[in-house]
Amino acid sequence: MRVSSVSLHGISNAHPSPSTANPSGLSYLPSHESSAWDMYLQQIDRVAPFLGDLSLWVETLRRPKRALVVDVPIHMDDGRIAHFEGFRVQHNTSRGPGKGGVRFHQDVTLSEVMALSAWMSVKNAALNLPFGGAKGGVRVDPRLLSDGELERVTRRYTSEIGIIIGPHNDIPAPDVNTNARVMAWMMDTYSVNQGSTSTGVVTGKPIAIGGSLGRREATGRGVFVVATEAAKKLGLAIANARIAIQGFGNVGSVAAELFAQADAHIVAVQDHKGTVYNPAGINAKALIAHVERHGGVFGFKDAQSIDKDAFWDVPCDILVPAALETQITSLNAQRIQARLIVEGANGPTTPQADDILAERNILVVPDVIANAGGVTVSYFEWVQDFSSFFWNEEEINARLTQTMQAAFASIWQVAKDKQVSLRTAAFIVGCTRILQARALRGLYP
Repeated sequence: MRVSSVSLHGISNAHPSPSTANPSGLSYLPSHESSAWDMYLQQIDRVAPFLGDLSLWVETLRRPKRALVVDVPIHMDDGRIAHFEGFRVQHNTSRGPGKGGVRFHQDVTLSEVMALSAWMSVKNAALNLPFGGAKGGVRVDPRLLSDGELERVTRRYTSEIGIIIGPHNDIPAPDVNTNARVMAWMMDTYSVNQGSTSTGVVTGKPIAIGGSLGRREATGRGVFVVATEAAKKLGLAIANARIAIQGFGNVGSVAAELFAQADAHIVAVQDHKGTVYNPAGINAKALIAHVERHGGVFGFKDAQSIDKDAFWDVPCDILVPAALETQITSLNAQRIQARLIVEGANGPTTPQADDILAERNILVVPDVIANAGGVTVSYFEWVQDFSSFFWNEEEINARLTQTMQAAFASIWQVAKDKQVSLRTAAFIVGCTRILQARALRGLYP
């Protein structure tokens, strides 16, 4: 186990195995554009002129507070001992304990986790949640593991990062390729090591052990809520709007169902298995059932299969990138036909693409607001765990909707007042709150 000192200008990552190079087929980042961490640094550069006296502290935003890199050795089912590399980064804790998900993915790197943790800092502050930003990951393809191997990876990783997580220190949650079952293993491992049950150490747990109603659907629901609010600003009715969704996991599928319930038409969906298109509309429930049976959208009989790159040419009103980061780049931003982009994924749009979309008058609702539904209900779960008093799902959804609407309205007003993009406005709000806390707390020792 080692704690890494992370340089602003250079990051040395362990090398992924050539055999685990991104098999998803969803990589659109050209070689001349930014990595996730570089994207974040550019976003900070863009917000810095708006921070006033707080700019004295701006380097705080460019440097993670703590980065932990761990070895995760496990016994494989065939008797081998395999080693995986794990990460947990706490970007900033000035406003409260670190908060952010854990992803299991074959392409996870330290720089990626750094960026994700930084976006969590901004997201939590922009929503005014009492958390800092953190993120974690293990470089592993969970599809290649048995259930037993997956549990052993989870428990060993949890034990290794146990020195920095905790209900008052850093609270993990589900992210890419992790779910409530993984959170249950994490909670149990941490609790056993501590000698007492600690339900508040993670969120996104099963209901039976302190999870919150509405948590699984929260991120997708939040995407739908802010999409509705943004559409109102554009005079765009959700009913009969054409929706294209990249990524059809927990976020994309829930958002699709909610759009369909509001009488929108899901015209295109892309995931790691393929891309399907039907200009007359795709039945969201039927597609979800197909994905549950076949593991992806490819082969769905009520839509035509199209080339993955053709996804960006689909005529639509609202585009929801809900897969991975750096999907919308200078190579495809000119082709997008949507009026509104609502970022369900973290960091799906590069700064270069942002500029192109702005020139084309395409409104982008940034990730730090659009996909904040998950962490908002994670906050509700954390509060419920401490009080041992649980709310019903109707109350949770109402609180989520109210929180997301208020945050969007605030950021819209900042964007209007300062004549900046919604992304820069969200960063102005979030970074101001982070640096105010940093300045008030001062430096010790």
